Amino acid sequence: FFFLSNDELLEILAEAKNPLAVQPHLIKCFDNVKSLEFGNHPQTPDILAMVSGEGERILMGKNLKVRGEVETWLGSVEESMITSLRKLMKQGVLDYEEEPRLSWVREHASQIVLTVGNIYWAKDVSTALTPVEGAEYTPVLNLKATYDLQVVQLNDLASAVAGELTHLERSTIVALITGDVHNRDITAQLVEENTSDLSNFTWQMQLRYYWDLDEDDCLVHQVNARLLYGYEYQGATTRLVITPLTDRCWMTLIGGLHLKLGGAPAGPAGTGKTESVKDLAKGIGRQCVVFNCSDQLDYKMMGKLFAGVAQTGCWICLDEFNRIDIEVLSVVAQ
Repeated sequence: FFFLSNDELLEILAEAKNPLAVQPHLIKCFDNVKSLEFGNHPQTPDILAMVSGEGERILMGKNLKVRGEVETWLGSVEESMITSLRKLMKQGVLDYEEEPRLSWVREHASQIVLTVGNIYWAKDVSTALTPVEGAEYTPVLNLKATYDLQVVQLNDLASAVAGELTHLERSTIVALITGDVHNRDITAQLVEENTSDLSNFTWQMQLRYYWDLDEDDCLVHQVNARLLYGYEYQGATTRLVITPLTDRCWMTLIGGLHLKLGGAPAGPAGTGKTESVKDLAKGIGRQCVVFNCSDQLDYKMMGKLFAGVAQTGCWICLDEFNRIDIEVLSVVAQ
């Protein structure tokens, strides 16, 4: 509730007994949960599923009821969202090698498809660059084989886009192609550089996803940083095309997070600073709240924003930070 206006908060609290009254404000409480599907019970309905802005539907866990204060059951919704997505992610990883890639893409949620696709790309490249006992070690040939496989997969996806697809399937495949093209280019670069081991910096600087069997969870690696995937529901959104500058920006931000710091992308207007931060948050499953600063912002308002960030664990992207009065900034700095 930290990022709602006073009017919206009053509206939610006034209608606390009516779960449907909370629906219009969900999009501000979560990244992309537009509505919840409720059961038929009149007093304490079950929450069956969450629906994204694009109409994608994710089933929630069992016994999730609307009971007690609105903040209590919304907290349960958040916990259930993380648990459900983690289960779906694990299932996606297990199913990936069991069926053809296209049918796998159609059966899983967009967020799962994009993340698991990246997990398997990192796995394929790592396998290509890892010597096997008793076999001749030919890393460049292994990488070329991985590259050829990626080209075949991209051609399959491109053919699928040209055919009959639902709106959701098309959104998912377009976002997957965007990511896969970048991954293919990186594999080609590794081949060009005759990369022979995993410590190569071109490989280390990539945002890499792994399913860690010991932790039974998805980890995001970049250079020496290790982050747990956040499982904030993203829906079937579009993704940015990744340029070398995006890569460098992300590397700096992830390095900052690893050291428990923030980051401050700077540059001319309209160059994609905010969008790059938002897309990185999407990539590692974190909620990202964008706030446009102005000279009306006082230290109390900043205090509320920081309290919200600290308690929810989300990211906040403060746009036009330089507009804040110097007096307020000095309080923030302390």
